[in-house]
Amino acid sequence: MTKKILVTGGAGYIGSHTCVALIEAGFEVVVVDNLVNSSIESLRRVEKITGQFIRFYRGDITNKADLKRVFEDHNFYAVIHFAGLKSVADSVEFPLRYYQQNVFGTLCLLEAMQQQACSKIVFSSSATVYGEPASLPILETFPTNPQSPYGRSKLFIEQIIDDYCQAEKQASSIILRYFNPVGAHPSGEIGEDPLGIPNNLMPYICQVASGQREFLSIYGDDYATTDGTGVRDYIHVVDLAEAHVKAVDKINQVDQVQWFNIGRGQGYSVKDLIQAFEQTNGIRIKTSIQPRRDGDIAEYWADPSLARQELGWKATRDLKQMVKDAWHWQQKNPKGYEE
Repeated sequence: MTKKILVTGGAGYIGSHTCVALIEAGFEVVVVDNLVNSSIESLRRVEKITGQFIRFYRGDITNKADLKRVFEDHNFYAVIHFAGLKSVADSVEFPLRYYQQNVFGTLCLLEAMQQQACSKIVFSSSATVYGEPASLPILETFPTNPQSPYGRSKLFIEQIIDDYCQAEKQASSIILRYFNPVGAHPSGEIGEDPLGIPNNLMPYICQVASGQREFLSIYGDDYATTDGTGVRDYIHVVDLAEAHVKAVDKINQVDQVQWFNIGRGQGYSVKDLIQAFEQTNGIRIKTSIQPRRDGDIAEYWADPSLARQELGWKATRDLKQMVKDAWHWQQKNPKGYEE
């Protein structure tokens, strides 16, 4: 019998790519999403890529009635939990909104799971829980010190899930701490579709390349890095999606909770990313150096070896593939899913 997975926030950037990976691995997918920062069109594209129908519920995880309906209609093997607000800058301005949606929403989800005896959850966390690391690369055992309400909401959820799994002996969880997802599905059918001005570097580069924006602001070129710009661990979104499939495969063997860093284990600077984009796609990116932003960290990247050992997962797509697929998505969908 096909195992059924509930994907909260499954119409979003990472969620939609994970739906593809799950279906290709033989799972049945059900999605709940409030479409606040995503589009139903992404799921239509997932159906096009996979040839499989996706049962979709428009609902909010903070609404217990919405969740009750989903869980009463289906018997889930596991939940993959993406649903939540995701901008570090917005979280500083609207912290209560972030705690309400991310933390309270997760409490509602765990309560619904408990009532329906669904005991396995893979949680979409973030490398922001570490804050500024004392050394590199970052291991799962490093202390956590998030610097924003967004990062704190992720850490609070991790702790809530841990407490829940300690109390509910049959419950188990895998928590994936992502580094910097970029790129798109190679078909160009699904990709990152930011609302308004992009918060993330890669979609901003793509919008400059397509002429939608005049130049790319680089915030700080005086960091103690190889070229003065910030260094991050960029990972192809399809590699990231595949990590969730490995997590679902593994979760039955997990006693309570396990944490994994999901990154390439290599740092690239802002200028590295721009140069790779220019060389791979043959387009010049106009840039403008701006002052550093408050709270930005000079460099961080993962040690992903635990995920390789325990999950049998490794990122295989390089920087060239990331920028190639990101640009292919942008060219095919200049206005995102709007069209």
